[in-house]
Amino acid sequence: MSLTPATILTGFLGSGKTTLLKRVLSEAHGQKIAVIENEFGEENIDNEILVSDTNEQIIQMSNGCICCSIREDLRTTLRDLAEKKRKGELDFDRVVIETTGLADPGPVAQTFFMDDEIAESFLLDSILTLVDAKHAAQQLNDRQEARRQVGFADQIFISKTDLVSAEETSALMHRLKHMNPRAPQKAVHFGEVALSDVFDLRGFNLNTKLEIDPDFLKEDAHDHGHGHEDAHDHENDDEHEHGEHCDHPSHKEAHGHHHHHDDDVKSFVFRSDRAFDPAKLEDFLGAIVNIYGPRMLRYKGVLHMKGSERKVIFQGVHQLMGSDLGPAWGAEEARVSKMVFIGLDLPKDIFLQGLEQSLV
Repeated sequence: MSLTPATILTGFLGSGKTTLLKRVLSEAHGQKIAVIENEFGEENIDNEILVSDTNEQIIQMSNGCICCSIREDLRTTLRDLAEKKRKGELDFDRVVIETTGLADPGPVAQTFFMDDEIAESFLLDSILTLVDAKHAAQQLNDRQEARRQVGFADQIFISKTDLVSAEETSALMHRLKHMNPRAPQKAVHFGEVALSDVFDLRGFNLNTKLEIDPDFLKEDAHDHGHGHEDAHDHENDDEHEHGEHCDHPSHKEAHGHHHHHDDDVKSFVFRSDRAFDPAKLEDFLGAIVNIYGPRMLRYKGVLHMKGSERKVIFQGVHQLMGSDLGPAWGAEEARVSKMVFIGLDLPKDIFLQGLEQSLV
């Protein structure tokens, strides 16, 4: 039996998660979807699309979708669903897990990798984060959970952009990009998104593309002309001690607006055209994941390894890291390692220096 794809839906309170879920559940897309909710609140799924409002944990819906609330723990709920599907008692094509407004998606994502039974039934597709443009600045300033949700995302949907100015939206997108350069951002109307933008995004596939906005890398290269170290070196930007008094020229041409916030969720990129020494890299990654794992939200890389004609692809969530051999490097292709790390106040210098020392 093929694996059932699972999507984790997270996002700021009021960002339109419920709207998105209702649409996903009620739209006639011919897919049977199981939605797992952390809790049934009044403003969650409307009863009119539920067949019966009982104390059952799993509720069938009129269009064949099902809805269930987590009573014990996500693992139990997922196992329960998988077993019912195996026995033919329930039929569904995919699972959407809605986390509460302030949940950390990390442990939810880890469930798919840590539990063998679940890994045999489900495949984690992606983490979607909905951001409410109107309240984003405040929520990002005040709540670390909101910043973490951005750091974890494979795709960011920004709702309510019609309620703020174009400048505010652009500043928000810029800020989100610094926190998470690997998640594409899309402005959406209150959670109404084309389903093709929601499902089968393969954010957790170990695929050979490391989607980082090329401008993001250029912006760094133009600030510092030193090759592989065009890692996300934005001391002249996000981490400015003296905020608006800065008149660093590259700012103005690159983005024309300043950041006055110093978010604890940050990202940086490492690139090198020298090969990695596999043993050194493994030791170094093992050590940093051991020490900084809880603060490492998402990290991913496509690596050029000494002695391998194939790309090595790796990614991780917190302490869980996986790698895989990708396709062979093309004859004409430049063999460059690219890695992105997204986390809470990670010591960039230690990471970059350690990676540098793991090169051949």
